[in-house]
Amino acid sequence: MRRKIVAGNWKMNKTASEAAALIDGIKAATAGIDQVDIVVCPPFTDLKDAAAACAGSNVALGAQNVHWAESGAYTGEISAAMLKEIGVQYVIIGHSERRQYFGETDDSVNQRTKAALAAGFTPIVCVGETLQEREAGKIEEVIVRQVTEGFKGLSSAELAKLVVAYEPVWAIGTGLTATPAQAQEVHALIRRTLAAISDGATAETIRIQYGGSMKPANAKELMDQPDIDGGLIGGAALKADSFADIIKAAL
Repeated sequence: MRRKIVAGNWKMNKTASEAAALIDGIKAATAGIDQVDIVVCPPFTDLKDAAAACAGSNVALGAQNVHWAESGAYTGEISAAMLKEIGVQYVIIGHSERRQYFGETDDSVNQRTKAALAAGFTPIVCVGETLQEREAGKIEEVIVRQVTEGFKGLSSAELAKLVVAYEPVWAIGTGLTATPAQAQEVHALIRRTLAAISDGATAETIRIQYGGSMKPANAKELMDQPDIDGGLIGGAALKADSFADIIKAAL
């Protein structure tokens, strides 16, 4: 059985003091839950305060991006060493908003993923199709390309250390959600693709989250699907009670 993982992607929300308060609320609402990996991914400016709030708890700390270079002239970027020193354990890579607004490509996702693994982080690597790609019947083409190119050059041992997040881009922040059957179909495709680039045994160990408007009302039905191993949560992660309800649905 793959251990469920529920991660909150806070995007560009919450100041440092608000982050600490939200984490305190999450800790209170999930006290005693140790069967699910719980991760919060605040903005960079919140990470130090968030690390202090997470210390000694069942809540792990993640970042929303990492650069592939150790240092250098990359204005606005952040390195693995900077995140490591703060206490970050997870890093989101290749989110659809990074791809759409900031020029992320399969190649840059690949480089960032390798840097994250080399630093000892658990990468949460995002893949997913747009509405136009879905309507054009290109779901398989897009997903296979993103997985194959994004994980190019990684060994089976390295693949086993990462998490994949399936984000149907058309369901992020729109209120639309893939049905459990739609989500399961793509999760199974991702697992088959992982098996093709590594081996079946490794693919069976890799956790695949669903990341398209998961909320308390639909979380259990989605996570009951055989290939859905948790959620990458956006809006519902910004309130302790709704985030905790999703975590409890994973039990």
